[in-house]
Amino acid sequence: MPGTCLTDRTPQVGADELIAAMSPPPQFDSVRYDTYLPNPDEPSQAEALRRCRDFAARVAGGRRRSRWSLFGSRRPDPGPRGIYLDGGFGVGKTHLLAATWHEVPAPRVFGTFVELTHLVGALGFAETVRRLSDHRLLAIDEFELDDPGDTMLVTRLLSELMSAGVFVAATSNTLPDRLGEGRFAADDFLREIHAMASRFEVVRVDGPDYRHRGLPEAPEPVDDDELARRAEADPDATLDGFEELCAHLARLHPSRYGRLVDGVSAVHLRGARPLPDQDVALRFVAFADRLYDRDIPVVVSGSSVAELFGADMVRGGYRKKYLRAISRLTALARKGATRPAESGQGAAG
Repeated sequence: MPGTCLTDRTPQVGADELIAAMSPPPQFDSVRYDTYLPNPDEPSQAEALRRCRDFAARVAGGRRRSRWSLFGSRRPDPGPRGIYLDGGFGVGKTHLLAATWHEVPAPRVFGTFVELTHLVGALGFAETVRRLSDHRLLAIDEFELDDPGDTMLVTRLLSELMSAGVFVAATSNTLPDRLGEGRFAADDFLREIHAMASRFEVVRVDGPDYRHRGLPEAPEPVDDDELARRAEADPDATLDGFEELCAHLARLHPSRYGRLVDGVSAVHLRGARPLPDQDVALRFVAFADRLYDRDIPVVVSGSSVAELFGADMVRGGYRKKYLRAISRLTALARKGATRPAESGQGAAG
């Protein structure tokens, strides 16, 4: 049998570790502005690159707080304290966000919208504000507007941090079937953060999802025997029952999901099937994000990863979360399908 199961792990993460871990995922360790290759057919991508460079220069070159002249008059900041990258799935927004984070001197933090809400849940609002207020930049990937409570919480947090002098860079998604409507997500974003809208510049990034450009759909699941054989071939791989893993995720705070899969080379799930309800599905989305951050291949038996979120879920209020999760799980399943079954070679990052 493989050396470990995820359900055997109950990681603990302290407050200092949570803050220290807020950096771009390992697969974005080496990304920089120079490694971003704009699609020549999408001029908005080159424009987004230019504007991100300008924003990073403002953050790196300016003081964190408002500046005062020798005679006490307040000097305005040279530009907006926030930048918002608006576009569809897989157009390189996270690459640009991570490159901006790398360009800016420390202290700075990087996390997804969900990770930020989990941080507040783990530390409390006041403690989160205290710990982040001395940072130069807060980078938020996948800003989400589908949960009014979480949106209000993060909007309040941003207001506190920007008032303390923190610059903010954020990304979000426009749904694929809304791309023709222009800045749909951007308009929602600015409406929800109306008190701070003037502090953000909006940058549109268009283009097809690079994760699916000319690639096949999610691979077919393997049978249980093949799944076990693949897991046994790698001592750093894990093998879990799908339902058992979902139950285990319910017992862990989502801020621990990243630690749960640290050091894992591939995740094997037996008996995958459509997720039964919203709570289980949203936890699995958060888990899938941590797998994607670490570029960990996924192999399943039972149902395909593309079938985990039912049609009712994909049509519902959390549609963007589920479509993103399907996109990311499909990419990880492709890696799992092409991974040598006899070798113990792990995933990059």
